Amino acid sequence: MTEPSAPTPSRRPTGRDVARLAGVSQATVSLVFSGTEAGQRVSEATRERVREVARTLGYRPQAAGRQLRLGRSGMILLAVPNILGPFFGRVLVGVHEEAGKHGLAVVVSSGWGSATLAEAATTSRFDGLLVCSPDDSQLGALPADTPVVFLDADPALADPGTGRARPTVELDVAGGMRAAVEHLTALGHRRIGHLRSTHSAYTFRTRQAAFEAATAGLEVVELGVTLNEGQRAARSAAHELLSRPDRPHAVVCDDDVVASGLYQAAAELGLRIPADVSVVGIDNIPVADLLAPPLTTVDLPGEQLGRTGVAALAALLRGEPVPPVAPLATGLVLRSSTRAAPSEI
Repeated sequence: MTEPSAPTPSRRPTGRDVARLAGVSQATVSLVFSGTEAGQRVSEATRERVREVARTLGYRPQAAGRQLRLGRSGMILLAVPNILGPFFGRVLVGVHEEAGKHGLAVVVSSGWGSATLAEAATTSRFDGLLVCSPDDSQLGALPADTPVVFLDADPALADPGTGRARPTVELDVAGGMRAAVEHLTALGHRRIGHLRSTHSAYTFRTRQAAFEAATAGLEVVELGVTLNEGQRAARSAAHELLSRPDRPHAVVCDDDVVASGLYQAAAELGLRIPADVSVVGIDNIPVADLLAPPLTTVDLPGEQLGRTGVAALAALLRGEPVPPVAPLATGLVLRSSTRAAPSEI
């Protein structure tokens, strides 16, 4: 018996080619790539065989035809406050990884307000939205029939009062902040500085509340930082903080970019880290391990956040219920930027 042959290089592979080489019907191939619940009726072994043949041939389902059949574009929108924020790069990695498993393409927006997000949703350009670490300007009314998943956001957003579920995937940023402060107090620090974000967003309000609770009874010196102005603004605020007569010997920064600005300010003032000032950041972006000395920081699992959010959104698109997601655990990564308070040296 002659083995079925692959299509010649002169033409684009079709679903019929995939069916022939995988030993299944063309209808089965269509089900596998349908992106609908019906595709789950095909066994996992068969689905994997069809996908493997498709990868070998370079077969791609016709997006336009799928959109006409399903009323969907196959695209989702990831909205972040600032695409230049390194943490959002970690989130995007996880989003892309998971989206590929569900046959979804990802478009990223940065700094879009609620009106622009609503317009994008109503024009049917996107099947659903992932809104990550939204600031208050992004929380206006979105179309009730648009599948939305919020990441690193207020869990109250999960029920907009429309009867349609909008899952929220939280990070345990409060637990991370507590761990940062407890680490410093265990080292004997009783005057603690805080370079806090002035960004109007739930995630930073949560960090601030956790910091205040964890430092109750301690001496606190705080200054606000505008994160969107980047490292320069962080360095300026850190310079002011470290120049005070009551300079703290330990500082918690609301993210690692702010911490890197503090490193610069400390060097300009002739202060050594950690001999003169201990520093803890939040995010655990790649630069944290490249600073000298490497930065102790709270790891926010951005990749896991992205993957979990896409999985929830894909379930919504299939019409499946999405159970509440427990806050994703954070953890303190100990490096070399902290030491015991001067009184104990």
